[in-house]
Amino acid sequence: MAKIVRLEPIAQETAIATNSNLLSVLLNKDLDVLKECGGRGMCATCHIYVKEGMEALTPINRREQRTLEVITTCKPNSRLACQARVMGNGVVVELPPGMYINSLKDVEALIGRRAEQDLLHPITGKVLVEAGKLITRSTLKQIEDTNSFNIGAYFVQTTEA
Repeated sequence: MAKIVRLEPIAQETAIATNSNLLSVLLNKDLDVLKECGGRGMCATCHIYVKEGMEALTPINRREQRTLEVITTCKPNSRLACQARVMGNGVVVELPPGMYINSLKDVEALIGRRAEQDLLHPITGKVLVEAGKLITRSTLKQIEDTNSFNIGAYFVQTTEA
């Protein structure tokens, strides 16, 4: 049976099959979700806030919890869309504001300009450059440091709950 999920701030509702994850809702609406880890709960690029209906979602598993602990923007209502499966109605989700950086080339082209919206780290979701602030070469260094952050090694001890 289909469940209804509401997306904010775009004020759209969509039907989703029971036990489907919220990531499928976001992708069906052509929203800017990178899903860097392929939906395995190991990155923060599908991070969302659940405004209503947390009880209508599957519980947070260990892998998701560990990933959420890495995100600096994590709040008690944070979830990873790839891990949150819809079991009931009344779910309202909100995407964190900002744009995830896809590559160093994306940033290189913007150096010297002001960010039109928050630029977010591709793994942690941390704000690299706030909206309205100047994009500098130091932003490149912050992203380059990601290469030394081995996602697989970080989560190697994680087991599903």
